[in-house]
Amino acid sequence: MTSAISFRGETDIADRVSSVLAARLHVHGDRIAEAATFEGDLGATSLDMVEVIMSLEDEFRIEISDRDSEGLRTVGDILALIRTKLH
Repeated sequence: MTSAISFRGETDIADRVSSVLAARLHVHGDRIAEAATFEGDLGATSLDMVEVIMSLEDEFRIEISDRDSEGLRTVGDILALIRTKLH
């Protein structure tokens, strides 16, 4: 697996996402990589993902629609979505 996430020029976003994921999914930060899948690599259930989405909405003061959340499979997907919402 790749190393911990870092997003060129977006380390604050990546760090905040990593913190939320580590806290909500009870995983060590070293397991959180852009290519990591929620279900396979991080062991997230559908309920975990609802809690992750709600936490990310609070953390970034954004709204993530059900439609947007359906396409989230990897940590990189979340990073891309949040970047889009913030810019």
